[in-house]
Amino acid sequence: MRKFLKFVHDDNTYCKYYEAVYILFHTGMRISEFCGLTLKDIDLKNRIVNIGHQLQRTSDMQYVIQSTKTNAGKRQIPITEDVAKYFQAIIEDRGKPKKEKFVDGYCGFLYFDDDGMPLVAPHCEHRFNRMVSKYNEIYRIQMPNITPHVCRHTYCSDQAKSGMDPKTLQYLMGHSEIGVTLDVYTHLGLEYAAEELRRIEELQNARQEMNRTKDEAV
Repeated sequence: MRKFLKFVHDDNTYCKYYEAVYILFHTGMRISEFCGLTLKDIDLKNRIVNIGHQLQRTSDMQYVIQSTKTNAGKRQIPITEDVAKYFQAIIEDRGKPKKEKFVDGYCGFLYFDDDGMPLVAPHCEHRFNRMVSKYNEIYRIQMPNITPHVCRHTYCSDQAKSGMDPKTLQYLMGHSEIGVTLDVYTHLGLEYAAEELRRIEELQNARQEMNRTKDEAV
């Protein structure tokens, strides 16, 4: 994640998408939820993003607003100071289109294509593919395939590794079933298990040292 974000940040072509990539890595939003965000959905004062719909493009190229993938997908997510700062940058750089495009009554989308239509998932996936391809053309150590869904999965895994309560993570991810969230915890692997054992061992050693110090003081 860090290498990819740095590459996007420093690249003359794709740096304009840095804020969006950073937000996807640090919020866990589905790409259709991110594309569906409007100015009204972003509360920078309280650092909250309201997710209540998603933007889709049908096979016959019609733009439509749909409900979130699951009922649990309708949620309010708190955002960090960094994420709020990057949303602010997107809003400031957005400018005002010559004519706001309405999709099923919604307007004020964050990104637009050359025709003035809001960006949808295929646009973003295509840009991710181009970014990864360019990275791999430059560097000998290849970057694995990174997609918007990889950003979402990375966020979920990182929060699980940090020890976040599964029910809280389920809410943030918009998972309808706790089993979907728990699958992330059960697939963290040997490396994470070893880290957890080391952390517990350090806590136990610290407690023993504190008890020894207290005994000596007495």
